[in-house]
Amino acid sequence: MILYEYPFNERLRTYLRLEQLFRRLGELVPREHALDHHFAIATIFEIMDVAARVDLKSDVLKDLEKHRHQFDSYRGNPSISEEALDAVIAQLQHCFAALNAQTGKAGHALTENDWLMSIRSRIGIPGGTCEFDLPAYYAWQHQAPAMRRQAIEEWASTLAPLAESIYVLLKLLRDSGIPQKVAAENGQFQQNLLQGRAFQLLRLRIDPTLNLIPEISGNRMIVSVRLMRQQGDGRLHACSEDAAFELTLCA
Repeated sequence: MILYEYPFNERLRTYLRLEQLFRRLGELVPREHALDHHFAIATIFEIMDVAARVDLKSDVLKDLEKHRHQFDSYRGNPSISEEALDAVIAQLQHCFAALNAQTGKAGHALTENDWLMSIRSRIGIPGGTCEFDLPAYYAWQHQAPAMRRQAIEEWASTLAPLAESIYVLLKLLRDSGIPQKVAAENGQFQQNLLQGRAFQLLRLRIDPTLNLIPEISGNRMIVSVRLMRQQGDGRLHACSEDAAFELTLCA
């Protein structure tokens, strides 16, 4: 099954973008080729750019604190394991403390590394990191893979508190939804949302053998899915067939 996710607000869009970048970084760092490590460094710079939003850190801290208070209110409920509850609250407190202890925006410490910033200033230019532009970077790429990996892990560690916080918040959000099987008639599906519930994320799973691509739109009142199929010309065309998929709304 292919999973598509659609955020209902800009804050969650930022969380999902950061999660994607952190996962990419996690894939690239353990590899050995210099090209993989080049794109790992590029990914660190992308994370710094996305995390540059002024209110991001405060938003993440507020969300962590909100969830901690919510789980605290579950204490004494006989249907909830106190041990599991303690573990979740401890994880939230750990994330809050680690992120709150950092000064400035995510990756702020890296901006004091002149060598890294020289790469950052060139990496957005097509072909801007050639050996004649950045000879020191070119020499670094010829170091042993273990040495390059150790350096990237050290740089990435400054982003770890934000990464862990984003992972925890998105996991809690995803776990809040209940999957339901739905059907799109003539390739179209609409559902009114329950009033009084502030849904933040839509998750859609669809069988890849159907060769259908969902175009999702939504707001606090309604969700709409239009199923499309990519033709030989590369363009997407509306599908008029009935099709089933799994839908999850997370609040």
